[in-house]
Amino acid sequence: MQSDLDRTHRDIVQMLARMHLLIEKLEVRGIDAGVRKLAGDLCLFFDATARPHHAAEEDFLFPDLLESGEPELVQHVKRLQQDHGGLEENWAELSPHLRAAANGQSWYDIDVLRSAVPTFTERYREHIALEDSVVYPASRRLRHARDSLRRIPAGV
Repeated sequence: MQSDLDRTHRDIVQMLARMHLLIEKLEVRGIDAGVRKLAGDLCLFFDATARPHHAAEEDFLFPDLLESGEPELVQHVKRLQQDHGGLEENWAELSPHLRAAANGQSWYDIDVLRSAVPTFTERYREHIALEDSVVYPASRRLRHARDSLRRIPAGV
């Protein structure tokens, strides 16, 4: 599962770059077939991959870390949980505009995208950096320790 989580982080970073590209294309060309496809791909990715990724972390990764008894680690996980809420709020602001572009509707607000995408990107980059540098390694360490204990024969 960990490699799936790592892979999703790489995909998120790529999609964030594509989101910035979308803004550039909207500013230069407006809505065309390529912009519509890109906007649709972004909506699909964040709805069907990034958001379930957060849910998987909340369900399968964070509980063990919160029970680790390591105060600093617990604080990091609590921050990541707050980040998930903030990212949801950011997505709720962005997604209607991206969906409008994906559907060829001109009511999207380029100013909202210009101001919200950098915030969304920065929040995601900081979030991923904390997970990759601290939380995922701690999860691997705790899982390895737990698995090692399971291999010790009973009564030893």
